[in-house]
Amino acid sequence: MRKWIALAMALGLAACSTGDREDGGTADTAQGAAKIDGEFLTTGGDGSDWAAASYSYAEQRFSPLDQINAENVSNLGIAWTAELPDARAQEATPLVVDGVMYVTGPWSKVFAFDARNGEPLWTFDPEVPRSVLQNTCCDAVNRGVAIWRGKLYLGTLDGRLIALDAITGAQLWSEQTTDRDRPYTITGVPRVVNNRVIIGNGGAEFGVRGYVSAYDANTGALEWRFYTVPNPDGEPDNAASDEVLQTAARTWSEEGQWRETGGGGTVWDSIVYDHELNQLYIGVGNGSPWNHGTRSNGQGDNLFLSSIVALNPDTGEYLWHYQETPGETWDYTATQSIILADLELDGESRPVILHAPKNGFFFVIDRETGSLLSAEPFVEGVNWATGYDLATGRPIENPEARFYRTGEMFIANPGPIGAHNWQPMAFSPMTGLAYIPANIVPSVFLPPTTDDHSALSPIGFNTGTNIEDTALPRDEAARRAMVSAVRGQLVAWDPVAQEARWTVDYDTPWNGGILTTAGNLVFQGTATGQFKAYAADTGEELWSMEVQSGVLAGASTFLIDGVQHIAFTTGRGGAFQITAGAADITAGQIPNVPRLIVLRLDGTGVLPAAPDMEMELLDPPESTGTPEQIARGEQLYLRYCMVCHGEGAVGGGINPDMRFSGYLTSASTWQDVVREGSLAESGMPGFGHVITADLAETIRLYVIDKANEDIARLRARREDSGEENDSS
Repeated sequence: MRKWIALAMALGLAACSTGDREDGGTADTAQGAAKIDGEFLTTGGDGSDWAAASYSYAEQRFSPLDQINAENVSNLGIAWTAELPDARAQEATPLVVDGVMYVTGPWSKVFAFDARNGEPLWTFDPEVPRSVLQNTCCDAVNRGVAIWRGKLYLGTLDGRLIALDAITGAQLWSEQTTDRDRPYTITGVPRVVNNRVIIGNGGAEFGVRGYVSAYDANTGALEWRFYTVPNPDGEPDNAASDEVLQTAARTWSEEGQWRETGGGGTVWDSIVYDHELNQLYIGVGNGSPWNHGTRSNGQGDNLFLSSIVALNPDTGEYLWHYQETPGETWDYTATQSIILADLELDGESRPVILHAPKNGFFFVIDRETGSLLSAEPFVEGVNWATGYDLATGRPIENPEARFYRTGEMFIANPGPIGAHNWQPMAFSPMTGLAYIPANIVPSVFLPPTTDDHSALSPIGFNTGTNIEDTALPRDEAARRAMVSAVRGQLVAWDPVAQEARWTVDYDTPWNGGILTTAGNLVFQGTATGQFKAYAADTGEELWSMEVQSGVLAGASTFLIDGVQHIAFTTGRGGAFQITAGAADITAGQIPNVPRLIVLRLDGTGVLPAAPDMEMELLDPPESTGTPEQIARGEQLYLRYCMVCHGEGAVGGGINPDMRFSGYLTSASTWQDVVREGSLAESGMPGFGHVITADLAETIRLYVIDKANEDIARLRARREDSGEENDSS
């Protein structure tokens, strides 16, 4: 303890406040995490610290530091590394204030390090029950903490909002922000505005109603709540959104499955504060279920799904909204990075929102009024709409995209993974460009053809679509042909001209978030295990380092003893790498190494040896299922298992690959695991309340059949061509 106190003082952590400002900030004598307040977050400081997930309230992820620049970036090396405990998706950007680094990991754990050398300072584990994993669409992830006046604020996977002492990691208060009986989760970063902690939640795929809440930063008391969709019961909630939702209710059908699910519209990521206008912008998610025809009988725009909504941060009062995808039916969330900027448009400076959501269009929106200024596709092949009518702000839709109306298959580009997902984009005021980690992942949509497709389940995805007939084919050649259309890009987008200035192509999607700096640099990690630097103005690749594992989160940069450093994490997972399974070309090829890496010029550190990826191919049980049983088992697997174990039962290196599971050999043990939850404490809850013993056995028969087919193919491939590490 004495050692920690001495270290805290040496690092300038003492909260030497002599008074409070009206904005909830502290006096100028405060140091360390105690100095972080509204005034500090307005600018983000001089670049010495990285005190918020996206650097400052504008959320541009731009640093004014230029010690590391386009001329010397090739001299980057490792300063230090730290191993992290959970081999799952690492989605948090490291925060650094006065030499102390804070980063979160899976299961909502928080870690504090001495940013000079990587010495651990403390760890906080909120002890999230592993059974909560059944309520997560996209891994047990967390994207970081917020810092405010000496405290850290953490949202946990099981719906709590927790305040921690930044010096010791001790819990100061905890509030349950969700109904524990509903499948809500929290994976996003809280924001603190005017001494209020703002937090949303996720869970639309499983059937919840979205909202965002504000809590007193000192006490945890709930101050206001704004619901993003009307109350399915038709009753007022006594919330900030009651009055406006009376109008929004007219955009929903009288009947429809939203009355049972809650309608969705979760605010699971972007929450952005505009200090100039004192407005809070929230990005609202997809509908529940996805299918507009099932959810709302194909009627109405369904406000405020897939919208940006502006609120008064002090009261939660509605100010304006812009709906990017009316009548959302393709999982086109509007929760992706919201960036605030001032652009020169038609000869005048305009305060705008820059937004590149899942639906593939780059939006420039007036921050004062919410009016659409421009919208153009930022990836090729967008086909659900041809453009936007600027007079009405509405998309010009392709009628074929409404598959529930045509009754025909629609191959949507983008699909539910989105042209841009949660990985944060960045904006450089020096180049005037936005840098987008883009995906090209088409997806097939079919209307429901059986009662099972439309039926609600208390667990598993509720999409209201025919999911099994849209899965990748088992035929290897056909599957590889389809997967060849899947790839990623780094797009440098000019928001004034609404066109790409330059583009980098990747063989796979799901690459990392972006950092850009005054050194004319753009940094991005890749799904295939590199960390790269590009010239921000031209896109020329200037430097690359092998980091052994996929990179998902955005990096941060800061000064230690006057020297610029860059920090990022490695670790695979999240929606694409978990659910895509056979579509993920990196599955079985890229190790999953949870690690924190810190770089500096002329760093001399080295990484430990990479883990061996060769998998022993054990003999699975003999396939005894009939074609009918195997087909039914695949249908059930896609509904209940794919979200964690991957399409085609291909694990992807995060959750166990069921094709290689020893539990396949025993029908009784399989029942204990799948139905009774004997592995619940390891993250595999029991499904007995929705799956009968016969259905569980049917799933086993499907996985056994798939294992026999795939393992025989893998053995033949190893013998013929020596491709030892391909498990897909």
